[in-house]
Amino acid sequence: MPRYALMLEYDGSPFAGWQRQADQPSVQGALEAALARLERDVPSVAAAGRTDAGVHATGQVAQADLARGWDPFRLAEALNWHLKPAPVAVVACAEVAEDWHARFSAIERRYSYRVICRRAPLVEGAGRAWHLRHPVEVAPMREGAGHLVGKHDFTSFRASICQAKSPVKTLDRIEIEEVAFVHGREVRFHLAARSFLHNQVRSIVGTLERVGAGAWAPGRVSEALAARDRAACGPVAPPDGLCLTGVGYPEDPFADGWREE
Repeated sequence: MPRYALMLEYDGSPFAGWQRQADQPSVQGALEAALARLERDVPSVAAAGRTDAGVHATGQVAQADLARGWDPFRLAEALNWHLKPAPVAVVACAEVAEDWHARFSAIERRYSYRVICRRAPLVEGAGRAWHLRHPVEVAPMREGAGHLVGKHDFTSFRASICQAKSPVKTLDRIEIEEVAFVHGREVRFHLAARSFLHNQVRSIVGTLERVGAGAWAPGRVSEALAARDRAACGPVAPPDGLCLTGVGYPEDPFADGWREE
């Protein structure tokens, strides 16, 4: 049974998250419905990250096992046809080894989070960024973020319903940049780690927003981390601005497959 890696892009706004839901639309459900139009009894698909409701992706990776061999380009084309009108697209496809796994073979996940600061309502970018009506300063946020890089117990920055066996994670990188935005300012957070806890990225961004707004001193981020107490964390940023931008593997599974150029 051939196994295929699929790189997915999707708008998470209409979905209850990646994971299949009995009574709500999900990205997994949309993909499995499209696969069912190609073959009967396709096994459940797996993904590198189970994005929450409203979270977007430009580099999610999933796997699908099919009964017959497909040319990767033809498979991507067929899936994109049957995915319509759901806001999900296959942007790369490759046949992989049967022991390759979208989740367990991954060695890095990369997320970005967009924050847009301006007084006027957000039109372009609505639903794809956290809209703040007040400014935030990048320099103190970078200072606060520095306390989070490395291996730590992130209990303060994970959801109470998080099912991870351990709160200890290694945050490899967090970069904060400011970019131009029409009639306002946009701040982008870029984070990378082997894996993340439930709500970890949104908790980090929400906490750093307090620093950028001047409500927290940068050193308070270190205090929140050391507290190992969810109550010590800042607010959880909304899902709108979060996007899974890429997944890293020891070898690029799409190197010999088809990729949108």
